[in-house]
Formats: sequence, structure tokens, C-alpha cells
Amino acid sequence: MKIYTKTGDRGTTSLFGGKRVDKNSARICAYGDVDELNSLIGVILADLEGVRPQFGVEPIKKKLLRVQSELFVLGADLATPAAVKIIISRITKSYVTRLEKEIDGWNKNLPTLRNFILPRGGKIGAKLHLARAIARRAERSVVNLSTEERTNPSAQVYINRLSDWLFVAARYVNKLEKSKETTWKGRR
Repeated sequence: MKIYTKTGDRGTTSLFGGKRVDKNSARICAYGDVDELNSLIGVILADLEGVRPQFGVEPIKKKLLRVQSELFVLGADLATPAAVKIIISRITKSYVTRLEKEIDGWNKNLPTLRNFILPRGGKIGAKLHLARAIARRAERSVVNLSTEERTNPSAQVYINRLSDWLFVAARYVNKLEKSKETTWKGRR
């Protein structure tokens, strides 16, 4: 099977169901941002391969692998217009609930935030902060799409909650790596 089809050479692509749309459409932008986020999580997982298990990162690795799979579901959900009668997996409230439970679990072991913190820390923590920023962009794209077309409401909630999850994961990993959080000092 050839990787290139040449069908997109004129700036269009196919959605599930066969409809062709411009590659800069709101739908394509939304699942493109999700794909970028998924790729960065792959980079983070590659970085975690060299970390010894005694640092407590194994549960994070498993959760990140699961999130990568969930992002494929989200991408397929966004790539399939609601009117298309193709049966695919879609994001459900249970995905959101699981993220919330994990956020709450990590937060129990973190200092309470009283100020904004700068998005930094160790190598993994800083990349998780970057992933959070990309998730926020993906969320904006999903919101934009939802103003143009009917979308799965759980998809928008999921990407919002995932950005929170990535923020708390960054803080948690930074704590494991003993990377001090830097408080934003505001105006000087």
C-alpha cells in the first residue's frame, strides 16, 4: 500500500463517510491539533523510557499510553460528522470522569496552589506543561468547530479536562523529579 494517494494535492481531504473538505476547515484543524498533542505525548513517553522505575513514573507512563489511545478516539470522533451513519467509538462522560479521578488523586499529594506557576520544571514536567498548552489550543479548535457544526459535547469537555489533567501531571512529575515550582511574581 502506498502512503501517498495524491488525493489531497489540491488542498482537500476526506472525512469518515467520504465527504471532502478543505484542509483548513474547522473540523480538520480540530483533529489536527489533537494529533499534534498525541505526537507530543509520544515524545514524552520516549523520554520516560530512560527513567528508572523507582522514580515512580510507571503509573504515569501507563496513563499517558491510555490517553494516546483516547486521543485517537477523540480524533475519530471529530473526523466523523454527527450526520454520518458510521459506527465509531466516541468520547463519553466516562472518559472525563476517569481524568477527574486521576487529577484528584495526584492533587492530594501536591502543595495547594496560591499563585500562578511558570510552566517549567524538569524535562518531562516542562513537556507536560507544553502538552497542556497544545491541549488548550485543541480545545479552542473544538469550540470553533462546535460553533459551525454539531459535535459530540463530551469531546469538548474531554479536551478541557485533559488540559487540566496534563497541568496536574506536570506538577506531579516535577515533584517526583524534585523540580521546584517557580511562582509567577507578576508585575515588578
